Amino acid sequence: MVNLISAEKVAKTFGERTLLDSVSLGVSTGDRIGVVGRNGAGKSTLLSLLSGAMEADSGRIARTAAVRIGYLRQRDELSGTVRQAVFGPGASETGDHSWASDPRARGVVAELLGGIDLGASTSRLSGGERRRTALASLLVSDVDVLLLDEPTNHLDLEAIDWLGRHLRDRGSALVVVSHDRWLLDTACDRTWEVDSGQVYAYEGGYSAYVLAQAERERNAEAVQRRRRSLMRKELAWLRRGPQARSTKPKFRVQAANALIADEPPVRDTVELTSLATARLGKTVIDVEDVTLWAGPRVLLDDVTWRLAPGERTGLVGVNGSGKTSFLCLLDGSLVPARPGVSPAPPGPDGRGRDTVRAEGTVVRGKTVRIAHLSQELAELDPGRRVLETVQDVRSFVRVGKREISASQMLERFGFRGDKQWTPVGELSGGEQRRLQLLRLLMDEPNVLLLDEPTNDLDIETLTELEDLLDGWPGSLTVVSHDRYFLERVTDHVVALLGDGQLSFLAGGVEQYLDRVRGTREASLPVPTPTAGPSPAPPDGTALGTAEERAARKELQRLERRIERLSGQEVQLGAQMAENASDYEKLTQMGADLRSLQAEKAALEERWLSVAGGLEA
Repeated sequence: MVNLISAEKVAKTFGERTLLDSVSLGVSTGDRIGVVGRNGAGKSTLLSLLSGAMEADSGRIARTAAVRIGYLRQRDELSGTVRQAVFGPGASETGDHSWASDPRARGVVAELLGGIDLGASTSRLSGGERRRTALASLLVSDVDVLLLDEPTNHLDLEAIDWLGRHLRDRGSALVVVSHDRWLLDTACDRTWEVDSGQVYAYEGGYSAYVLAQAERERNAEAVQRRRRSLMRKELAWLRRGPQARSTKPKFRVQAANALIADEPPVRDTVELTSLATARLGKTVIDVEDVTLWAGPRVLLDDVTWRLAPGERTGLVGVNGSGKTSFLCLLDGSLVPARPGVSPAPPGPDGRGRDTVRAEGTVVRGKTVRIAHLSQELAELDPGRRVLETVQDVRSFVRVGKREISASQMLERFGFRGDKQWTPVGELSGGEQRRLQLLRLLMDEPNVLLLDEPTNDLDIETLTELEDLLDGWPGSLTVVSHDRYFLERVTDHVVALLGDGQLSFLAGGVEQYLDRVRGTREASLPVPTPTAGPSPAPPDGTALGTAEERAARKELQRLERRIERLSGQEVQLGAQMAENASDYEKLTQMGADLRSLQAEKAALEERWLSVAGGLEA
C-alpha cells in the first residue's frame, strides 16, 4: 500500500474553537474511510485540509507527487452546461460518443443524471440536480483519492443504494463524511471519529465502529467509577477535623486537589425526552377511495389505506411519486374534494410547480394530535430568538410527574446558555432541524408524520432520535432516504411505485430497491444492429422477442432474490436454535421466519409462472 496523503501534528482553529489539535493520520491506496462526528466537530475542515483547499495553522500535510484528488464540497460550484460540468469544457464539441463508450461513465450518467438534460445550464438546476451533477463529475473521472463531503444530500434511496455499491467496488481510495450509516457500512472498511479536536481510528464500517465505541465507553466508565471512588475517599479525608488539617501530609493534599481539579466536564449530549401524549382511540387516520393528482399526473388512484394505533410505517418511492403530498393529505393541509365534486383544475402553481389536488375521504380520530415535520423550515422565523421560538408553542410541558420549562427542554436538546438567545437565522442547518423537532414535541402529539427527518442531523442526534421513537406510544409515518433510520424505527414499508397504488412490501426496503431496479432494467432500450445477421446465443437458439428477453431478466432477478431469502432463512434458523430458551425472541423470530417463507413462496410461484410462459 502506497501512502497518498499524510498529516502530521496538524492543528486548525477558528476563532476560539480548536477543531483539530495535533492530529496525525494518513490515507493509502485501497483505503475506504468513513468520517463521523457531531455537527461542528471538524469533519468538513479535515477534508478541506486533506484536499489542499485549506491550510493548517500548524503541522504538515504531504501528498504523493502527481496524486489525483477528487473533492466534493458541501456547496457545489458549477458553471456551463451539465455536460460541460461533468465531462469538461470541451464536451460539447466532442459529443456524447467520447464518454458513452466508457461503462463507468454510462453507469454514473444513468444513475445520477437520469431525467436531467445534459445540455441544460447548471445555473437553472435545482439544489438536488446540482448535487447530482457535482457528484457525477467526480465519479466519472479517474482519480486516486475521492474526498466526499455528505455525498448523499438530495439523493433518494435508489441513488444511495447505487452509490454505496459503486464506491465499494471502484479502485480509488475513499474518505467520505456522511450521516448515512448504511452508506458508511456498505462503502467503508475503516472509520475516523472526529471528537474534541482529535481523530480516533477504528477498523470496520459504521457497525464495527459502534461496537468499538461501546467498548471504549464501557472501559472509560469503569475508569471513572474507580476515579469517583478514590475522589470520595480523598474528599472525606480532607474534611476530617480542621484541627488535623496541618498534620496532613502535603502530598496527600496535592493529590486530592488534583483529582478534584481534573474532574472532566459532563459530556455535551443531546437528550431527547419522551413527552406525554393523548391516548389514541381505535381510529387514527383512515384514507378512503382517494385519488391524488400532481397537475395531470395521477399519483394515487382510488386508494384506501389505514394508519392504526401504534403503527410505525415507512413510506418510500422515487422522487416525484407523491410521498410529501401524501403526508399533507394525512395532516389535513391538503383537503380532498368530496366524491362527485370536481377538484381544482390541473396546472402550475405560483412557483411553476404542478398543482396537487385530491378527491376522496380522509377520516381522523377525535383524539388525534398530529405533528408534521416537513422538509421546509418555513415555520422558523430567522429573526426570532431560539427560546422565543419554543415559547411560541408552549412555555411549560409536563414530562411524567414533572413540569419542565421551555428553557430546560432547550438545554436537553443541546441549546445551552447564550445559545438560547441566538437568532434562529444564525443556527446551523442541524441546529435548526433540532429546534424544529423540539417545537413539534412541545405540542405533545400522538401521531408523528416525519418528512426526511434525518436531513442535517449528525449521527449522535440521529441515534438519540431513534431512541426516543423506540418508546414513542403513538402512530408514526416516516418518509426518508436514510435506509438505516427507516429500517431502525419502522415496522413495515409501503411504497409508491408509480402504478397509482400504495403497495405493502413484506421485504421492506430491499424489496423496494429490487422492484425499482427490475423496472429500470426492463425499460432499458435494447440496441439493434444496423447491419449483419443477429448473433445467436451460446445455446444455439435464436434471440427471442423483447418480451422474452424481459422475462429472462425477470427470472434472473427472481433467482437472485430467492437465493438471498434462502440464505436469510438459514441464518434465522440458526439464530432460533441459539435462542431456544428465550420465548420472546423465539416468538418474534418465528413471525419473521413465516413472513420470509411466505415471500419466498410467492417469488417461487412467480418464477414458475414466468418460466412456464417462456417454455410455452
